[in-house]
Amino acid sequence: MEPTGNSSDSSDRKTGKKIVASSATVKPNGKSIASSAIATTDVSSPVPVKPNVATDLSSVHADQVMLFRDVSFGPREAELRFRLIHFWEARNPLTKTLIGQEMLLIDEEGTAIQGFVPAGRVGTFDLTDGVVYKLKNFFRSRSKVQYRVADHIATVSFTWNSDLAVLDNPPVPFPEDRFRFHGYEEFRANCDSKGDLYDYVGHMKLVNGQTISDHIVLDEVDISEKRHICVHVQTHDGPVMKLYIWDKAASDFCQKFKSYGGTPSVLLVTTVNPKHLGGTLALTTMSSSRVFMDADVQPSKDYLEWLSSNSDIANRVAAEVVTKPETVTLGEIFSYIKQEGSKIAWFECTATIDDVVQGSAWYYVSCGGCNSKAVKGPTSLICNSKKCGKREVTGVPQYLTKISVYDESEQAVFVVLGDAGKELTGKHASELVASYFESNAGVDADHCVPVPQALLDAIGQKRRFIVKVSDHNLTGKTQTLTVTKILPPEAPQPIEHLEEKANPSKGFEDAAGDMVRKASERLESGEAKRPKSG
Repeated sequence: MEPTGNSSDSSDRKTGKKIVASSATVKPNGKSIASSAIATTDVSSPVPVKPNVATDLSSVHADQVMLFRDVSFGPREAELRFRLIHFWEARNPLTKTLIGQEMLLIDEEGTAIQGFVPAGRVGTFDLTDGVVYKLKNFFRSRSKVQYRVADHIATVSFTWNSDLAVLDNPPVPFPEDRFRFHGYEEFRANCDSKGDLYDYVGHMKLVNGQTISDHIVLDEVDISEKRHICVHVQTHDGPVMKLYIWDKAASDFCQKFKSYGGTPSVLLVTTVNPKHLGGTLALTTMSSSRVFMDADVQPSKDYLEWLSSNSDIANRVAAEVVTKPETVTLGEIFSYIKQEGSKIAWFECTATIDDVVQGSAWYYVSCGGCNSKAVKGPTSLICNSKKCGKREVTGVPQYLTKISVYDESEQAVFVVLGDAGKELTGKHASELVASYFESNAGVDADHCVPVPQALLDAIGQKRRFIVKVSDHNLTGKTQTLTVTKILPPEAPQPIEHLEEKANPSKGFEDAAGDMVRKASERLESGEAKRPKSG
């Protein structure tokens, strides 16, 4: 599904993507005053490149101003004129080492191209989003294969002799932004491909589990700790998807959300990466992503206009329905695990806590940065994750508690991790560990803290759990189920979609077969893994 409105959009017949360039009047300093129109540019195929364009006077201005469509490979002394839409840091996803600055540039024709400043030259150029520049001397290299943000097959690289200056009083207007929209079907077709990054626009159904309303309040402390926000989004009456907004984009989301007098409805996020998380399609932001709402840019305004006129269509799917994993018994979970074709999935079940499993630590010491296990080094704790890259870390105790549970059909062992433990006891594991050492000052720092009373008090409680069926369960390595969330006792019963209720005449095996079919569509995770930076 794509945004509608007054803009004249063109769609690629094969991919269904839309490329929209927003034009604007320009101040003398090169900054846009306001978006005045939407200019359509169809670039569904790669931009053609002329090998001898430097001598093609029909394509190059008399003063050697070159357009993006005429940029050829190799070093160039011609002048480029463009608006800098956005720039961001590119870092190695494993070592976090700075690779350089990446940019999204747009010329007077509305053609977008990626720019790149190598790490050694970062800080050399004075860059500001939205400003129109002129660049002399550059190198035209081939665009990277993964996580591209523009259709052009080239990248404009800044070199040792590049001369960048603000273009005062541009002779022609430059579009102020560029969007490439994909809908659900296009994202699904390109899921996990690590290909081009496209933009999303739709309306919000839930923000971190809260229904969109005038009374919604964002827990910024929690968001800062977790580094992300989970937003359920929908385009028109299409399928609902989870959109994970990370790091700076999450901070920008909070600022924009609070800046509106009322609660915003429309969300536009650029350069998102489609991934399978918890067996379902989800979108995750990248380091290049930007966040817009309601009236921020023309496409979000257009969608807001559609939403205002079609609220009945947009509200056909209840927010409560899309967030509820299927409710099952313990026996049905184990039956699902045995079913051929079963996938990683999340279920909700109600069970009584029989005991806290003894004989192993109820917590582990994690890296304060990534929550991976921290191990003792020669002089300090070291993160055990290769992706983190931190050699000296501050240890933070996290829940890793095994509990035995039962319901009317079966017994099971759950392992409670991280925030799920706090949902059970009301306290972070670090609080309980610190409290023990404060009360036992003479105990050695390496002493394993015994199971605290706060966990023992949970024995006998009947609680609702969200549990994950993992690869280890499906391959038979373990029958222990991971708890990703524990719901509060007073929470209301899940709302079932009437059309999805099981036929009472079906046998149990049919119902288990249905769970295999539905798992990749309906079951959702409580937390997503961080995508790699583009």
